Amino acid sequence: MFERLISLIGTDNLEKIESRKILLVGIGGVGGFTLEALVRTGFVNITIVDGDTIDESNLNRQIITNINNIGHSKVVEALNRYTSINSSINIKAIDVMLTKDNFYEYINENYDYIIDACDDLTIKLELIRYAKEHNIKIISALGTGKKLNPTCLEITTLDKTENDPLARKLRSMVRHANLDLNIPVVFSKETSMDTDNVIGSAIFVPAVAGLYLANYVFLDILKPQDNS
Repeated sequence: MFERLISLIGTDNLEKIESRKILLVGIGGVGGFTLEALVRTGFVNITIVDGDTIDESNLNRQIITNINNIGHSKVVEALNRYTSINSSINIKAIDVMLTKDNFYEYINENYDYIIDACDDLTIKLELIRYAKEHNIKIISALGTGKKLNPTCLEITTLDKTENDPLARKLRSMVRHANLDLNIPVVFSKETSMDTDNVIGSAIFVPAVAGLYLANYVFLDILKPQDNS
């Protein structure tokens, strides 16, 4: 399955990827593409968390959705999809909406990376706190709704974001919690479009944001390690 990937990165790097434990919170428009990329680049130890079910409105942008699984659990459908791509994968599927009260009931392992692709600010903050407390690398996705241009996406740190109301709120919460703002994020510089009270979304920006999240982790693992 990974013959073409090995020719690009080598067997040793693939073994590194296979050994890493990933926590992915949220597998919707952004996180679904993150998960797709992780599975297709050799990651096998992945915990996914999402308590949502598939809605017809998800069909325009969420990769795990189709007309036959509307109303089904997102994590169950993801589990079915990705075990059909790689039967050796070890996906732990947690079908629950995380809250501040139940967070530590479900998030209680030592991961190598946390990928935050959820849209709940409280949970974003808890994931940042958990990563700091357990010395885990983390990257968070910021707002992708009301935006159309994926070329405006970039990876930076939370303190350097702009034109993103979600980022502004998260920065305030992180400061109030006395946590470091130097957190890797994927965000868009594009000014949000005015779509009334509906958070309009097309596939382009969330899909690319999801790929950026996966690629960040992938490239970080491939970086030469400083053993000094």
